[in-house]
This record gives sequence, C-alpha cells and structure tokens, in this order.
Amino acid sequence: MRELTDQELVRREKAEKIRELGIDPYGQRFERDAYASDLKEKYKDVEHDAFENMDDTATVVGRIMFIRKMGKASFFSIKDKTGPIQIYISINDIGEESYNLFKSADIGDIVGVHGKIMKTKTGELTIKCLEYTHLVKALRPLPEKFHGLTDIEERYRRRYVDLIMNDESRKVAFMRPKIIRCIQNFLDEQGFVEVETPVLTTLLSGAAARPFITHHNTQDLDMYLRIALELNLKRLLVGGMERVYEIGRTFRNEGMDPFHNPEFTMMEVYQAYSDLDGMMDLTEKMYKKIANDVCGKTTFHFLGHDVDLSGSWKRVSMTDAIKEKTGIDFKAITDVNECIKLAEEHNIEIEEHEKQYGHIINKFFEKYVEETLIEPTFLYGHPIEISPLTKKDPEDDRFTQRFELFISGHECANAYTELNDPIDQLERFEAQLKEKDMGNDEANDIDYDFVEALEYGMPPAGGIGYGIDRLIMLFTEAESIRDVILFPTMKPINKD
Repeated sequence: MRELTDQELVRREKAEKIRELGIDPYGQRFERDAYASDLKEKYKDVEHDAFENMDDTATVVGRIMFIRKMGKASFFSIKDKTGPIQIYISINDIGEESYNLFKSADIGDIVGVHGKIMKTKTGELTIKCLEYTHLVKALRPLPEKFHGLTDIEERYRRRYVDLIMNDESRKVAFMRPKIIRCIQNFLDEQGFVEVETPVLTTLLSGAAARPFITHHNTQDLDMYLRIALELNLKRLLVGGMERVYEIGRTFRNEGMDPFHNPEFTMMEVYQAYSDLDGMMDLTEKMYKKIANDVCGKTTFHFLGHDVDLSGSWKRVSMTDAIKEKTGIDFKAITDVNECIKLAEEHNIEIEEHEKQYGHIINKFFEKYVEETLIEPTFLYGHPIEISPLTKKDPEDDRFTQRFELFISGHECANAYTELNDPIDQLERFEAQLKEKDMGNDEANDIDYDFVEALEYGMPPAGGIGYGIDRLIMLFTEAESIRDVILFPTMKPINKD
C-alpha cells in the first residue's frame, strides 16, 4: 500500500477535526448564484470608489487555488469552471468559529462563499466574505503553482489534475463540445438527420484498418468494435432517409502517435443526389462556420504552420500533385511493371499486395506530396485499388471519385461519390479478399447484406468522413490528439 506523505497525513487529520465539528468534510448541496467570469464581466468598468455606494452580493463556489493568511484577515482565491476570483475574509465579518474553520483550509479544498462585491485599490474584483461554507477537503496537495503538471504523460493520465492546474486544457475541454454542437446545428440546418448505428459488428467494412476483437458470450460469437460508420449509414440512404450523419466512437487496433488514438471520434455524412463536389462545398462551409461562430477567427497556427481557412480552397488531383513534385505523370503510364521499376528507382518499398498501379501511386503521394499540402487542399482522383467503396471516374476507370482534405500536411477528411452499383461493389469486395489472402490485414470483408441493400437501389450520393479529434486539434491549435481527448488511451501504471 502507498505510504502517505506528511502533508497528506495532516490533511486527513484536518478532515477528522472538521467532522468533529459536525460538518461533513465532503460536503452537501450548495446553491450558487454567480460565476467568476460573469462577475468580472459585469463589474469590469465599475471603479473602486463606486462600490462604496453599492450593496451588490454574490454567492460563489470553487476550489481554493491561493491563500495568503494574515492573522484576523486573509485573502484567498477560488476557481470555478469559468476561472478564478479573489475573496477577502475577516474574523470581524464572519465570526471566530467560521474564521477558525477557514484557517484549517488548504489549497485544493472546495468552499462556498457568500459576500459583498468590491474592488481592491489595485482594481481587482473581490468578494468580501460574509458567509463561509466548507464543502470538500482535498486529501492530496495540488502540484506546485508555477509548474503544475510538467510531465506530459502525467497530464494525460491524471486529466483531472491537469484540468485544475492548466487553463489551456480547460479551454480545450469546454471548446470541444461547442465545436461539435456547431457542427450538429450546421448539418441540421442543411436538412440532415443525426442517427446512431451499431458499435459491435460481425464484419470488417468501411475502412482499411485492423480491428479490436471481442466476444459475445450468449451467442458464442466473435465480434469487432466498428472501424467505420459507412455501410449502415448508406443502408439508411437505401431506406429513403436521404441526408444522414453520425458522430460516434470508432476503434482501430493500430499504432499511437500525435494524430492517432486507438479509440477516436468520427463523423460520417451522406447526402443523396450529391457527389464529390457537393461534399467539398459542404466541408468548406462547415469549417468556415466553426471558425467564425466558435473561434471568431479564420487563421490558425496548426502543427507549425499558419493556416488561413478563408478564401477558396485549392482542388488538385493526386496524379497532378505527384507530377508537380516528381515530374512523373502516372496518368500516362499503363504498365504496372513500369510503376514497380519507378518505385525501386525512388527507393520506395512495396509489399507483395502493393505491387499494383494504385498502391504505387499512393506510395509516391505519401513520400513526395502529403506533407507539402499546408493550406486547405482537396486532393481528389484516388486509384481504385485504395478506394473500394468509391464510384469510378467515368473518364478513367483506374481512378475514383474520391477526395481527401489535407491541412498542414495531414488528412482531415475523406470523401466519395458513393459507389451504388451492386455488381461493381461485389467485385471490389472480392478484390479486397484477394488482398487479404496476399497479406493485407487491413482489407475489407465481403458484406453480402450491404450488396443486397444496393440491389434495392441506393440513390446517387456523396459521402464524407471526418476525424472529429483532428478537426478539434485544428480549431484549438493543439499539437497532439491526446490534448483534445479528455481520457486518451494510456498504458496502465504498475502500482506494485
């Protein structure tokens, strides 16, 4: 068992003394009537002397973050969800019993205060305490004020302490739901309906990814945690819902880095009678709305670059982007052996299942182009081999009507003109099975029920998937996905 520090022992003793006074050291319901930030905004233009003729009061509650005890009168600050506010407390105002209770307080305790609004001579808004209520005794001390949690791993692991100490973390935590609500409102106004689809599935489909496997005991059935939302949403298009979207947790059993967490939030949007261009327009409008309505600006410092979301976003084909960087025109090449030779000449390693036209093009893109796409760029025209659910380009069936949105060299969205030909879809699924047999452990299974759904007729449609965590990284200017997920996946600590 962990050995308690001297300070922790003292705090436990104080908790017992509070209990002996007939006070619950862990508190009861407390009614507040104001938040710190609201009070500061309300009285920001009121001068110090004006408070002499005012009798405004407020009841606030929060965690003690600072104490300066000075005999019979003291200053301390509490922090609520909106920020800190200073409190002046005196034995003359609250009496000896309550003041002695206050003197047992430690940084980290949670207390309630009712008092008169005032300003100090330095202009700091302050509450003159008239009633002091102990609510919660903190048995562990907070990290030292000026350094907080300096260990990044500890910040993610003990997010609750990080939120107490780190104002930037609190800002992101409160901004994330505002962004998601803005997205929902935007799509609702466009006539979309938010739906929910199963997290547990028996097939791998909708993306190229390795799954988490679980087991259903009653049915004695192995199941997967979903790797995408796609096929069920497109079933709803078949059913006539026409415009649908889902924001939900998705799971991929893959590596972790600043852009990847094993469980993450994805949004997929499907619009009947639209196409690739429609998804580009929708995406550009949505990003700009978030920027203006939630953030109040259109330029963001993201992953080392200043990115401007205003203006028209660039649109370029994958092959043209590669040609611009390497001089190689893959559109003009028809022999896969020539592609393999080019890969060897450029020191690009390819697996056995990647010795195909489309996979090699994608390898060139990843090596020479991806990280150069800084300003918002719609990259379209992906090869068919890496786009099994996408409609073919009517002008060149080696390519598909697909785009990815890149910002600061990273993919932020992935969109298709959706494949709705059931015969073509089955052939694509069968090609995926062949790749799985050749060693591609991210290839899709055949979803025969989805093929059957397409046989009833799915309208022409545009569809898009967004990594919500990556989107929030951009708008909060975060450098890691773990900064925007409240509880990212972490290795457990060995307590022994």
